[in-house]
Amino acid sequence: MKNKTLGQLAELVGGQVAGDPETKINAVATLEKAGNGDISFLTNQKYTNQLKTTKASAIIVAKDFKLNAKRYTLNADLLIADDPYYALSQIVVCLHGYREHPKTGISKNASIAKTATVPENCHIADCVTISENVSLGDRCFLYPNVFVGPNTKIGNDCILYPNAVIYDNCRLGNRVIIQANTTVGEDGFGFATYKGKHHKIPHIGSVIIEDDAEIGSGCGIERGTLDDTVIGTGAKIGDLVAIGHGTKIGPHCLLVAQVGISGSTTLGSYCVVGGQAGIAGHINIGNGVMIGAQSGVSNSIDSGKTVLGAPAVDAGRTRRTYVLLPRLPEMHKSIKRIQKRLDQLEKSEKS
Repeated sequence: MKNKTLGQLAELVGGQVAGDPETKINAVATLEKAGNGDISFLTNQKYTNQLKTTKASAIIVAKDFKLNAKRYTLNADLLIADDPYYALSQIVVCLHGYREHPKTGISKNASIAKTATVPENCHIADCVTISENVSLGDRCFLYPNVFVGPNTKIGNDCILYPNAVIYDNCRLGNRVIIQANTTVGEDGFGFATYKGKHHKIPHIGSVIIEDDAEIGSGCGIERGTLDDTVIGTGAKIGDLVAIGHGTKIGPHCLLVAQVGISGSTTLGSYCVVGGQAGIAGHINIGNGVMIGAQSGVSNSIDSGKTVLGAPAVDAGRTRRTYVLLPRLPEMHKSIKRIQKRLDQLEKSEKS
């Protein structure tokens, strides 16, 4: 952990100080838990009330931050940034750094095929299995019980956490992170049903994970039936995500936990998919699409759209529908009353 002044941190993130630039900062904490020497942040307005009680020495805020002096007495200095959350990420790295990986060297208890290429600057832990014709790049870390299947190629500076499984013929780019208990390259859920029986289809495609992608814990990424499954550059996949055979995830997409995507679907770049959303197979999702949590997507979506609900439709329309839902019983009663009066009027006219 490093100590910095608030002025130094402001210079790091391209921000400005409102207060004392010589304030000593040694850690990052939430508004609720911060104490003397801590820097905190305010990026969500629902936490504004915590400004009354926080003991942080400094707080990262946006340029449009305005303090209601009648409601709050703020004893902390401010670091004003263009993007407070991004500034926070830079400051966390500066003060706390990333996890340091154990530099074990290549363990004698690892099983490494003679035909595998493993540079000496890699760190291979106990009980790792590296199969025939595997190629590892420089400075990779493989934690205990990792399995890498035959003919797989892994780039430089990759990290595979415990129990990660990479099947045969997969390709991982540079700086790829695979979290614990994730499987890459498993057979897809593909069967031909004939006369009541489900016949397994061999999946002869592969999985390609491009540079700087990160895959969360407990994920299943299926290999393609004929074509490859692709995870694009810089994509971030949350925990317990299932990606079907032949799916293409574009660059810099974010998939939150428990998303499920069926086979042969394409996502463009910079898409965001909320937790527990389900996406049908053989459809195209454009660039920059936002899909709300627990949505069910059954049709293709044009670029730039924001959708929500099941079935997923325009988010504004879905929100209006959700607002009406609690009123449906009352509306139903009103309609029945109106219908009853109409029936009475019709009877009166006939008589």
